[in-house]
Parts: sequence; C-alpha cells; structure tokens
Amino acid sequence: MAEKAFDSCVDFWRFKKLLKFLEFAKGNGTSLITLLIPQKDQISRVTRMLGEELGTASSIKSKLNRQSVESAITSILQKLKLYKCVPKNGLVIFSGTVITKEGKNKKHILDFEPTKPMSDKLYLCDNKFYIEPLKSMLREEESYGFIIIDGQGTLFANVSGNARTILQKFSAGLPKKHARGGSSAARFGRERLLKRQAYIKKVAETAKDCFINAELKANVSGIIVAGSAELKTDLIKYDLLDNRIKEKIIEVVDIEYGDVIGLNRAIDLAAEKIGNLHFVKEKAIIRNFFDCIQRDNGKYCYGCEDTMEALKKGAVETLICWEDLEVMYFKLKNSREEIFTTHYLSPREAQNLNIFKDSNTGFRLELVEQELLVEYLIEKYSKFGTDMKIITNGTQEGKQFIAGFGGIGGILRYKMSFSNSINEENEEDFNLDEYDL
Repeated sequence: MAEKAFDSCVDFWRFKKLLKFLEFAKGNGTSLITLLIPQKDQISRVTRMLGEELGTASSIKSKLNRQSVESAITSILQKLKLYKCVPKNGLVIFSGTVITKEGKNKKHILDFEPTKPMSDKLYLCDNKFYIEPLKSMLREEESYGFIIIDGQGTLFANVSGNARTILQKFSAGLPKKHARGGSSAARFGRERLLKRQAYIKKVAETAKDCFINAELKANVSGIIVAGSAELKTDLIKYDLLDNRIKEKIIEVVDIEYGDVIGLNRAIDLAAEKIGNLHFVKEKAIIRNFFDCIQRDNGKYCYGCEDTMEALKKGAVETLICWEDLEVMYFKLKNSREEIFTTHYLSPREAQNLNIFKDSNTGFRLELVEQELLVEYLIEKYSKFGTDMKIITNGTQEGKQFIAGFGGIGGILRYKMSFSNSINEENEEDFNLDEYDL
C-alpha cells in the first residue's frame, strides 16, 4: 500500500494551490531561486555553498538583477538558521522577487518539507521557479487498471487519484448464437467459437499494451476484470494473458453492462480494494449527500446562503465544496452605523455596484475583506466545527453536485430550517433517478 502523502483533501488542495502559484510566478532576470535539499544533505554544506553564490552574485552586471539575487540568497540564509538539520523528507525553499499582476515587485520566501522523500539536489537561479519534482507528488503512487469485457466490446481504463482515464476500447463484433438447426448450425458454431477466441486474444494483447510500461513492468498496482457472462473468466482461464498482467489481477466482478456504465459499476464493486484513492473517496462523499436528499431526512443543505447559515450555527457535520468554486466572499462595513454585512457573489454578481451601497441611503460601504469563498472556508472551516471535503469535477457524481447544487453544500448534524427557504422550495424538484449513478 502506498504511503499517504496528504492528511486530508484540504492539505492536497493547499499544495495544489501553492504549486500553481509557483508555476506561474515570474521574476526579472535570474532573480528567482529554487533550492532543493535532500534528507542526506547537511545544512552547513548548503550554507557554505550559498555564501559562495552570494559572492559570485556581486559580479552580475545588471544592478536590479544583482540586488534581487543577493536579496533572495540572503533571505534563504536567514531561513536556514531556523533548521538544525534537514527534515526527513528533505527541504524545499523558493526565494525571490515576483512580478505581480499589477506589474509590481513583491518578495517571497517559501520553505517547507515535501510530502514524500525527495532525492533531488538543486540550486537554480532563473526567471521562474523549478517545481517538476514537486508536481510528481500530486500524483498518487497507486493506480489501478480496469478491463471491462462483454459480448459487445472491451474497455480499458486507469483510475488514479481524482482521475479516471479511458485508455482504449473496441467493439467485439461477435456473431449471435445460431438459432436454427440443420447442417449449418455446427458450422456457425465453429465460426462463432473461433471469433470468440480471436476476440479474447485481442483483449489479452491490448491489456499488455495498456498495462505494461517501457521498462517491461506493470504500470498499475492492481487490475480489476469485470464483465457479464463467461468472457471475463475465459480471459483469465485461457493461457493468453501476460503473466505480469495475471499477477496484478486483484478482483473479478460481475456487472450487467459494459463500456463506461460498466466501468462506473466496477469501480463501486471494487471499492474495498481501491478505497484509498481520492477518486473513490470523492464518489462516496457525494453519494452520502445524495442519500440524505433521497431519504428526505432534512439533514442537508446546498447553495452559498444556506450552507453558510448552517455553518455559523454549527450544524454542518461535513462541508462539501468544489475546488474551483468561483463565488467570492465579501465583508462590507457601514462606517456610519458600524454595521457589517457579508455577501457571497459570483464574478458576474460582483459587477453590480449597488451591492456595495446601503440600500436605504445609497451610502457607499467600506470593503473590509474579499477573497474566494473556497479559500475563506479552508481557513475557517475548523472554527465552524466541521470536516471539509474538497471535490473535483473528475467524477460523474462531482459533475452532478456542481451542476445541480452549485458546487457547495453540506451534510447536517440535525434537521434545520433556513431563512431563505431555498432548500424547501426546490426539494420536490430533485429526483435521484435522473442522475446516472
């Protein structure tokens, strides 16, 4: 079993956000410094090396670039004084002056221990940060292959992290059983058997192409074979599958349908075997939410207004939020009356300037706080006494949650009524049968 890299989906989201910032950060000249220190290295050696680099930087012709590099190195040296030794997974430091969207210069110094052991050793000055070794940490070590086979065709897929990838699929073209008797029945039977064997052979060869890498090793942690009738068992029984593929088969499951619908069902049936994947966890979280609605137990909320109201009352047991939710959180102040108001607005709604005025007097309200709602919730969710789950649009359930419920909602500790009564008005419009689960 692979080592868990992140304690929660919130930590995973924070790391993704950090890498996104680093990836698009730009500096003047070669003023952005990337320093990767593996666990076996020593702080004293790195400090000496940086001292030498600081001396070399004095010969940089451009005054602006020279000062930026010297400042970045000095900041790293100050940061290293906080470490007695290199952490067990290594140490990563990014330092330099980044050009903001407004064209201004802003100094940054970021230091952290990677989520997994790092063997890379690097000191690099460039106009951007080098993050390739860290990107690989977003990819889960465990991935699983799926072979969905029936009389209509076969689908090959890979499931890893939050991603489900269709690798290849093709139709079978098997003839139906010959219903008539007579002398032609035996001939049709032989032809059908030969085409069946050729089909299974093609499936076995394609499995090798999909799940054996260039190093001639299996590229998945396990393989699930799923299908109806006897084709799936024949695939394993016949001596056609590569032994490296056979060794990786961890589950064989019966399903009624093939293709993508069959894949979704196979993932569900194999959940115990692959339960540590983000993909599987995400599906389970959202299905729990859908289950509350289907049972009509009243212990759910969705939409920004109702969800935030439930959070403030401490009623939300599990908060579910889409990672790319565009809704902004605004905190406004009426300085005349010392009254604060909060708004949760889409980018389009935020263009309505009347929101930033007192509705009675027209007095312009002071903007106290503004940020993406998802970022606000990640900072504050523990204070609301809830467990936060960040979801993606990588699963069918995720897409349905985003499209049908605005990408934010929660499972409640107890039933409650809402000021806006949005849920009560729309409850009867929700029919779980309309969703392809």
